[in-house]
Amino acid sequence: MTIGSNKLLLDLYRTMRRIRTFEERVNELFVRGQTAGSMLHMSIGEEAIAGVCQAMEQGDSFTTHHRGHGIFIARGADPNRMMSEIAGKSDGYCSGKGGSMHIADMGLGALGANAIVGGGIPHVVGAGMSYRNRGLKNVSVAFFGDGASQQGVLYEAMNMAALWKLPVVFCCINNQYGMGTRIDRAAANTNLHERAIAFGLNGVSVDGGDVEEVHEASERIFNGARNGKPGFIAMTCYRFFGHARLDKSPYRDEAEELEGRKRDALANARGKLVDRKIVDAANLDALDDSVTKEMNAAVEHAIAAQSPDQDSMFRDVYADGEPRPRPLRQHLSMILGESR
Repeated sequence: MTIGSNKLLLDLYRTMRRIRTFEERVNELFVRGQTAGSMLHMSIGEEAIAGVCQAMEQGDSFTTHHRGHGIFIARGADPNRMMSEIAGKSDGYCSGKGGSMHIADMGLGALGANAIVGGGIPHVVGAGMSYRNRGLKNVSVAFFGDGASQQGVLYEAMNMAALWKLPVVFCCINNQYGMGTRIDRAAANTNLHERAIAFGLNGVSVDGGDVEEVHEASERIFNGARNGKPGFIAMTCYRFFGHARLDKSPYRDEAEELEGRKRDALANARGKLVDRKIVDAANLDALDDSVTKEMNAAVEHAIAAQSPDQDSMFRDVYADGEPRPRPLRQHLSMILGESR
C-alpha cells in the first residue's frame, strides 16, 4: 500500500481534476443545448471517488447511479466517447442511446447504470457469485447515493453477499442529499456503514474531503472482499450543486453550501501536494491547463460528431432477426384496412 507516496497523491489529484473539469464541460454542453435529454446530474464535490476506483483492479466490475460520470472517468473511460454519449451521438459508448445517466461499457467492467434508486445494487451480487464460482479474485462494486440507503433491495443484497461470502463492495457516496431531502431527515442513524456491519460486512466511513483516506480504507475493504469478506464504504462528501442541472437547491441556504464546499477533495489534495513540496503550484497549473485542453477538445468532438441515423433506433434493442417495429401510422393503417 502506497498511501502518502508522491506518485499516488499526484495520480489521484490528476484523476480528480479530470473528473471536475469533465463535469464542468458537461455543464457547458447542457447550457449550449447540445446534450441529449433534459436531465443532467453532476458529481462535482464527489471527486474523491477516485480513491475507491484506484483500489479496483483490471477485471473488476461495477454499477453506477444517477451521477456516474466521475466513476467512469476514474475507471479509464475515453472523455470523447463519454461526451459524445451525453450529446446523443453515434460514436458514444452506447451509440447515443444511453445519454448522461445510462452509459455502460463491459470493456470497462461497467455493468450498467440505473435510474431506479438502488436499482443497480443487486446486479453486483450476481457478478460476485459468478466470480466466486469461477474461482476468480475479481470484485464487483455497487456505487450509489445516500438516497438509496433506505431501499430494501440494499439490505437484501448485503445479506446475500455476507451469507454467501461474495467478493462484493457496496460504496455509498453520501453527498448529504437524496434529491431535496437531507440525510438526517431520512435516516435516524446517519452512520450508514453501521448497518452493513450488522449484516456481517466489513464497514467503514471515510471523509470524502481526503482522497488519501478514501484510498487507504478502500484498499483494506477490497482486500477483504477478494478473500470472501464483502465490504461497505460510506464516503461522506457534499453535493456542490442541486440534484439535477435545473435544480437551484432552494432547500438549503448559502451558509450551509459554503461550509459544505470546504470538503472539496480536489482543493485539499492540491494543498497537500504544495505543502509537502511534492510539486509546486506552477506545475499543478500546467497540469490543470492540460486537462482543460483535453476536456475542451472532448466538447468540440461531441458537437462535431455524427448523430445516429434513424435506422439505428432499434439496434441493440431487439435480438438479431427480430422484425423491426412498424411506424405507428403504418400500423394503424394496417389495422384500419383489415377492419373494413
